[in-house]
Amino acid sequence: MPATYNILFLGDVVGKPGRQAVREGLASLQNTYQPLFTIVNGENSAGGVGITPDIAEEIYKAGADAITLGNHAFNKREISDYLETGRPIVRPSNMPEAVPGRGLTKVNKDGIELAILNICGRVFMESYDDPFREVNRLFADLETPHRFLDFHAEATSEKIAMGWHCAGRATAVVGTHTHVQTADETVLPGGTAYITDVGMCGPVRSVLGMDREIILKRFRTTLPQRFEVANEPGVICGVSISVERNTGRAVAIQRIRFGEEM
Repeated sequence: MPATYNILFLGDVVGKPGRQAVREGLASLQNTYQPLFTIVNGENSAGGVGITPDIAEEIYKAGADAITLGNHAFNKREISDYLETGRPIVRPSNMPEAVPGRGLTKVNKDGIELAILNICGRVFMESYDDPFREVNRLFADLETPHRFLDFHAEATSEKIAMGWHCAGRATAVVGTHTHVQTADETVLPGGTAYITDVGMCGPVRSVLGMDREIILKRFRTTLPQRFEVANEPGVICGVSISVERNTGRAVAIQRIRFGEEM
């Protein structure tokens, strides 16, 4: 048995172009990186905001073992009941207790139990409980050292701080939400893979996945506009993380960009 295994994580799937890119490209990525676990952030997969049960099942069918969400987790009403079905999908954990779903799920494969956590930041975001305290609470009850955190946050500083907060305690801390892949992937002391933002799976000739002309009009006029997902080919952004089987410590992280270029 190899000493390490791989985790493949894909950033925010944005609308139909993002779903199509994942549907058509994920198998090729899995063949290249040979992940034991594949995780996909699906919080923008339904028309650019939210996710539906049918789309969640589509992402699983494409090859995902688990789905993470974010601040748009509940934009589609029909997802609430689905989050209670026990499927491996997580919404931000630092939300009120009465909110449907959970912020932690576990996936077991090949003798490895991977805990997958989803937490939202607070800077420039909606009202969420303290994400740093929430991480401590979740980690306190985990026996497995294999711990993957999708930190869905806006501010670069808050994401970097979370990486250091979890250094040596998490297998990986990956940032999502801003849709722009950063070039700061690293393995922090103690074996925690980190990147500030993984990027998106969505239309690359766009503004964060949205139609660029609509966004330009908003900036030029400051008038409200109805945002629409750009009708352009999609690109896949993600990371591949190599992890020690016996310790849960990351030993390498690699950025991935696959598909249509600018």
